[in-house]
Amino acid sequence: MKTNKSYTKRIRVTRNGKLMARKPGQNHFNAKQSGSQRSAKRRQVSMTLTAKVRRRFLPSSGAK
Repeated sequence: MKTNKSYTKRIRVTRNGKLMARKPGQNHFNAKQSGSQRSAKRRQVSMTLTAKVRRRFLPSSGAK
């Protein structure tokens, strides 16, 4: 099965196999948010996927 390339461009697999992704909702309309909210959205968050989703989108990535 092939890896979903559009999905892999949005996430990063760490050495230990964790999946890191960008927090959603930071492209536009951020002026009314506080500075702490905006800076929190710049950080990446760890995400968990079910085995079924991981097998479908990332078959050979080494993600846990």
